[in-house]
Amino acid sequence: MTTTHETPVRLTQFAHGGGCACKIPPGELEDVLGGLSAALPAPGGAPLLVGLATGDDAAVVALPAPDGAPAQAMVSTADFFTPVVDDAYDWGRIAAANALSDVYAMGGRPLLAVNLLAWPRDVLPFELAREVLRGGLEVAAEAGCHVGGGHSVDDPEPKYGMAVTGLADPARLLRNDAGRPGLPLSLTKPLGLGVLNNRHKATGERFEQAVATMAALNRDASAAALAAGASCATDVTGFGLLGHLHKLARASGVTAVVDTAAVPYLDGAREAVRDGYVSGGTRRNLEWVAPYTDFGGADTDTRLLLADAQTSGGLLVAGEIPGAPVIGELVPRGPHSVVLR
Repeated sequence: MTTTHETPVRLTQFAHGGGCACKIPPGELEDVLGGLSAALPAPGGAPLLVGLATGDDAAVVALPAPDGAPAQAMVSTADFFTPVVDDAYDWGRIAAANALSDVYAMGGRPLLAVNLLAWPRDVLPFELAREVLRGGLEVAAEAGCHVGGGHSVDDPEPKYGMAVTGLADPARLLRNDAGRPGLPLSLTKPLGLGVLNNRHKATGERFEQAVATMAALNRDASAAALAAGASCATDVTGFGLLGHLHKLARASGVTAVVDTAAVPYLDGAREAVRDGYVSGGTRRNLEWVAPYTDFGGADTDTRLLLADAQTSGGLLVAGEIPGAPVIGELVPRGPHSVVLR
């Protein structure tokens, strides 16, 4: 059983990429999804509050409430990916925190999760799969979320994640289309996870600060955003800060202005970019946002870090919350959805 970083098997070597950097590029994904929601007949039953239209973090449906009972909404999401670190237990923790994050990003509270596991059964020992699942269970328990089984398949490439269901107050959702001019932008985790993970995959170096950041729940950040009266947020994952900020600004009909000097980074992130540990996913992110971004005087390394494909990143909140740096503001819509200063 593997419980420490002294893993005899390097899991990242069994994956073509790592973590959320393996996402289908945002432009290609939007081409696939375009028009699907309009083409489908609306089912009966409870109304859908958040769906495909704005590319938000999770789907939300209103639940019928008995007379006199408080209104509730159900939040539903799924997220899984290839190994982002070599340690099986840590990978499980990170993947679970990442899946739970989508519920927190909507202002919800996760209640139930089911595991999603793909495993090359003839290549990797099941002892490692057990460690992956153990890590996921521990993070779900920390979140107060039940894990009720799941689904597994034999697959040439290992993958793990969760489908998560939660509850939220429909009047206090955090949405990516609720931003308005004049609101500050707060970021609750530093950037640089993608380049550090890419360096780890290439060299085997272990970055404890990256593991701790990815395994940390966004629960407290979500609660702080709701307590501050925020109504607009998203989490920062595979499309990078610039990609998720573009989606938020586009959905809200505003422009996001970023103070590049205020954006926090993990130790070693700039060095990893300088040394060339930039994933293909990050470069595709930057290519996608370029037509919608005024880069100002930002140099190439800064642009790459702002587009860096994060795994289990923090919340980007339209509002000011305790302990999170303010990295910019929303202003009336201009010619670009994102402006760097």
